[in-house]
Amino acid sequence: MKVFQINTVSNWGATGRIVEGIGEKILECGGKGFIAYGRHNNESLLQTIKIGTNTDIYIHVLQTRLFDKHGLASKSATLRLIRQIVDIGPDVIHLHNIHGYYLNYKVLFRFLSKIDIPVVWTLHDCWPFTGHCSYYSFIKCERWKNECFDCPQKRNYPASILFDRSQSNYWDKRKEFTSVRRMVLVPVSNWLAGELSSSFLKDISIQVIHNGIDIDVFSPFNSVKAEHKLNNKFVIIGVANNWVARKGLGEFLKLSKMLDEDEIIVLVGLSANQAKNLPSNIIGFCRVGSTGQLANLYSSADVFFNPTFEDNFPTTNLEALSCGIPVITYHTGGSIEAIDDHTGYVVEQGNIQDALWAIREVKRKGKSHFLPLCRQRAVRFFNKYERYDDYIKLYEKMLNP
Repeated sequence: MKVFQINTVSNWGATGRIVEGIGEKILECGGKGFIAYGRHNNESLLQTIKIGTNTDIYIHVLQTRLFDKHGLASKSATLRLIRQIVDIGPDVIHLHNIHGYYLNYKVLFRFLSKIDIPVVWTLHDCWPFTGHCSYYSFIKCERWKNECFDCPQKRNYPASILFDRSQSNYWDKRKEFTSVRRMVLVPVSNWLAGELSSSFLKDISIQVIHNGIDIDVFSPFNSVKAEHKLNNKFVIIGVANNWVARKGLGEFLKLSKMLDEDEIIVLVGLSANQAKNLPSNIIGFCRVGSTGQLANLYSSADVFFNPTFEDNFPTTNLEALSCGIPVITYHTGGSIEAIDDHTGYVVEQGNIQDALWAIREVKRKGKSHFLPLCRQRAVRFFNKYERYDDYIKLYEKMLNP
C-alpha cells in the first residue's frame, strides 16, 4: 500500500507529528509512505516532497492579504505536485491541512475528482467549510451554515487587509470539495463531526478518529516540583502553543486573584512579553526543551485547567490525562470529549467561579484519587499508535469496499 499525505508541515508541530506518525505506521505495516509539505519540516523516516518555493509562499501570502484569495495562488507549485503524485501512483491520497499559503485547492481538487484513487481528508479545523476563517465559535458566527459574506474575521488568519472574498470563497470551496466521489472526511472530534453535518460537506462520508498522544512519553512518573520549589504548593497548570485571547490567558489572570497562598499556577507556551507581566502566583514558561520536559511539568501539577473559548480537540487535555492529572475545561468544541465524570470537570465558558469550585474539588479529593483513572482513560482511548491503526483500517476499507 502506497499512501501519499499532504499537509502544511512535515514532522513539525502538532499536525506534522500526526502525519509523521501515520506514515511510520504505514511503514510498519509494510507499505510505502510519502509526505508532501508546504513550509516547515523536520527529519522524517518517510520520503518527503517540498511543495513550491519560498517565493511561491510569499506570492500566496500577498494574494491572501490583498485579495482574500487564500488557497487560490500557488498554481504552478500545485501542478508540479500533481505530476509527482502521478509518477508515484499512490493507492490512497491523505489530505490534512491544505491551507497555509502553499497549495491551490482548485487545481488539486479538479485533479482528485478525475482520478480513481480514494481520498482521506483529516480535518484539524473548520477552514474547509467556511468562506475565510479556521474557527468561528469565539465570535459566535454561523454564516458558514448557509453562505459566508461580510466576514467579521477578515483580518484574522488567513488575514486579508483589503478585500472580503468570503462569499466567493464559500461557493468555490463548496463546488470543489464536494466533487470527489471516493472521499472520507475524518474530523478529529465528535464536535467537528456535528459541525460538518450543518455544512455543505454534510453528504460526504464521515468517520471520527480522535487524536492520540505518546503515552510512554507522557507518563505520571517524573515530577519536577522540587526543582521549581513547588513541593508545598497545589499546582494548577495550563499549556498552549500560543496564548491568544481565545485560549484563555485572561481567565488565568482572573483565577490568580482568587487563589489561596498554597495554590499556584504554572503556564507553558507564553510569549516573552506575556511572561514579563505575570502576577507573583503564576510561574511562566515561554517554551520547554522537549516533550519529556513538558511531561515532567504535567506530572508536577495537581490539575490541568483549559479555559479555551474555541477549540477542536486539544491534545493538551490528553497529555495531562496521560500524566495522571484531571482536566477542567470550558464547555468548548471537542475539548470536553477528552474526559468523563471520573477524570475531570466541564465548566461553562467564562464561569471562573465554577472553575475555582472544580479546582477545589480536585484539591479536596487529592491527586492520588484521580491519577489511576486519568492514566487508564488516556491509555484506553488516546494511545496514538492505536489511533494511527484506525487510519490503516480506513485505508484498507476504502481499497477493499
